[in-house]
Amino acid sequence: MTLFWVIAALLVCVALAFLITPLLRNRASVDTGASRDSASLAVFRDQLAELDADLAVGTIDRDQWEAARADLQRGILEDASAPAAAAPAAPATRSKAAAVVVAVAVPLVAIGIYMVLGNPQGLDPSKVSASQGAPHGLTQEQIEGMVARLAQHLQSNPDDADGWIMLGRSYTAMGRFGDAAAAFAKAEAKFPQNAELLADYADSLAMAQGQTLLGKPEALIQRALQADGNNLKALALAGTVEFEKQHFAKAAEYWKRMLPLLPPESEMGNSVRASIKDAEDKIGGAPAPSAAPAQGDQAGKAKSPAATSAAKDARLSGTIKLAPSLAARTAPDDTVFVLARPAQGPRMPLAAVRVKVKDLPLKFSFDDSMAMNPSAKLSDYSEVVVAARVSKSGDVMPQPGDLEGVSKPVHPGTSGMSVEITQEIH
Repeated sequence: MTLFWVIAALLVCVALAFLITPLLRNRASVDTGASRDSASLAVFRDQLAELDADLAVGTIDRDQWEAARADLQRGILEDASAPAAAAPAAPATRSKAAAVVVAVAVPLVAIGIYMVLGNPQGLDPSKVSASQGAPHGLTQEQIEGMVARLAQHLQSNPDDADGWIMLGRSYTAMGRFGDAAAAFAKAEAKFPQNAELLADYADSLAMAQGQTLLGKPEALIQRALQADGNNLKALALAGTVEFEKQHFAKAAEYWKRMLPLLPPESEMGNSVRASIKDAEDKIGGAPAPSAAPAQGDQAGKAKSPAATSAAKDARLSGTIKLAPSLAARTAPDDTVFVLARPAQGPRMPLAAVRVKVKDLPLKFSFDDSMAMNPSAKLSDYSEVVVAARVSKSGDVMPQPGDLEGVSKPVHPGTSGMSVEITQEIH
């Protein structure tokens, strides 16, 4: 609060300096006019004295002396009647009075305007602290309304590329991946060499087209790496593309390029190292890159009974609960992400659902038909974990302040699981 008033006072002083200086200068100019009048009188006296001296020595006669004296008198009278010679007292007094009025009025008017139009309560630390309990005071409906207004704005301003990027990321956070991809496409036309934009576009497009990076998403990822070979998201997605193709050595190469760009002991760094290890463990046992399903399988040929049985045995089911002690720290419309991921290796979700806090407790069930990546299903792993996270921001990436619960490692096929959200992410 003190800092606010100090800054405000300094700004008022600057304003006063601009306003008062001309007034004081006006007074100075009047004083200068008075000084000029005094100088004119002094010159008149000197010239009159010279005329008297010339008359005394006989240089001029009496008639010449009287004519010259008359000329001097007319000259001094003309100077005295000029505008600059007006009486100085009144203008000087008015200028000084105006300066005093401005110096007093400007701060009072500024404070009055702030008290009426500003936010005086914002200067009270106790009220500010109390208001921080609800981040920004925005509900999910308000956020959706803001996003809708942004979309409407862009319909009238289609050349606002930054607006399209913001809209695409907003749609991504809301899980509207098709809309996000369309927004990123608008921005990509304006920024074709923006690596981060291209990576976001590829990611949302992959989610919209059946959770696969193959096809256009892969091409966008390569363009992103051509624009910036150190873009972390593009490198991560490029590795995932190769992992999806079962080119595990190439996947590991992309992910290894990320390590020098990450803090050594960061969670993301540890996740990348685990993904690299998983890819390297698969090298040698993977099918040849050219291997492909038989034509009959591609046409939708029924799976063998053994494959069907394995997929059925991989089902995970249970209940997600929120610890009662954390209930007061959530809102009914807060987003909850529930996902299954490998207990070891890459942390990329194998299956996931998105619900709200008001849906808890939630009965969940995951199986191979819900795989986010066809080449990474529940049945491909010996142990998995189920995690549930309350996201205050609605972002799929964990943020400090999110609430989370993670099960112990279980074998695919486990039922009756109970996962409780009990801890805060720091």
